[in-house]
Amino acid sequence: MSAATGKKAVLQLDGKEIELPIYSGTLGPDVIDVKDVLASGHFTFDPGFMATAACESKITFIDGDKGVLLHRGYPIDQLATQADYLETCYLLLNGELPNAEQKAEFDAKVRNHTMVHDQVSRFFNGFRRDAHPMAIMVGVVGALSAFYHNALDIEDVNHREITAIRLIAKIPTLAAWSYKYTVGQPFIYPRNDLGYAENFLHMMFATPADRDYKVNPVLARAMDRIFTLHADHEQNASTSTVRLAGSTGANPYACISAGISALWGPAHGGANEAVLKMLDEIGSVENVAEFMEKVKRKEVKLMGFGHRVYKNFDPRAKVMKQTCDEVLEALGINDPQLQLAMELERIALSDPYFVERKLYPNVDFYSGIILKAIGIPTEMFTVIFALARTVGWISHWLEMHSGPYKIGRPRQLYTGSTQRDIKR
Repeated sequence: MSAATGKKAVLQLDGKEIELPIYSGTLGPDVIDVKDVLASGHFTFDPGFMATAACESKITFIDGDKGVLLHRGYPIDQLATQADYLETCYLLLNGELPNAEQKAEFDAKVRNHTMVHDQVSRFFNGFRRDAHPMAIMVGVVGALSAFYHNALDIEDVNHREITAIRLIAKIPTLAAWSYKYTVGQPFIYPRNDLGYAENFLHMMFATPADRDYKVNPVLARAMDRIFTLHADHEQNASTSTVRLAGSTGANPYACISAGISALWGPAHGGANEAVLKMLDEIGSVENVAEFMEKVKRKEVKLMGFGHRVYKNFDPRAKVMKQTCDEVLEALGINDPQLQLAMELERIALSDPYFVERKLYPNVDFYSGIILKAIGIPTEMFTVIFALARTVGWISHWLEMHSGPYKIGRPRQLYTGSTQRDIKR
């Protein structure tokens, strides 16, 4: 539990003083407990919950001004370069990094649950072939509760834990199948002899005709880092959605489906897709200079630069840039659009206008370039984001259910009509 600071905020209402306790976490600003305001007949007003701590959490900490992102205290760049995604999953779920024995056991559990019930595959036939993969994911992930209802008692610790493993293991299979379905290719089943990211890429790009298909280890490492760098990001819109849905007692598959729905919004999970769209609109390297001048004149938006949370720099971007360079070198791609992206990066890092405003390339800029280089279509970008973020969502869901919690019930400032009668 957060610690009381001994300090109190005093709020004057209608000539009366209300003392509000102030609590302190281990990091970050102190918080004022405003629940006693309700007893006075008032609500607080905070559109977008920009200054409201809706929960207490030990999972992830962000300091946007300093460019800090910690998972259970560990800096994100260290996790991305010194641990793999499944180790990060273990950390988020359990609070500590695994030792060798724990890692082997956890990896084996995930591998043993990568398959989905065979009837799940028939769900895909209900979608049009041109359906957006995120639409498929929302439906199919929510439907998992119909197949794994033997472990849906949210009060049972063992049920909660096996569901977390099932989600982490099965989401890559469903994500790859959502791609295969939209391109009319047969599903590729998971292989438990492959690593997590390697297995995902194998299911994405292998075909029955190419039995010797092998995943480039550079690309598998890049994908693993993309997963790690997107694993959790504190109380964002989709995580808050999962917690709010979970507070009703809804089953975890429904909660994760709700999180996928929230992530689908272009203001949340569609940023790297927006980067590729921007590159399409620029057209060629020759147009970059003029485009950047339009940015300065505020005539167009520069996507993939700067960050709403990180006011200085995105701590994930440095690792992603290094990974981007490795992928482009390994593939030897001569793609005009990627050359265009590199010219954008060069100008943003050297032009005083962008440097002074700290409009540095962020994680979405580099991840979009990497995914395109690997051959993943833009409509799959948000699906991969959802795949990576599943562990963050389920970690917050588990944390919420491990202690007392209240059903979410935001209030409102009503500005509609007062009571009136129907007159006929």
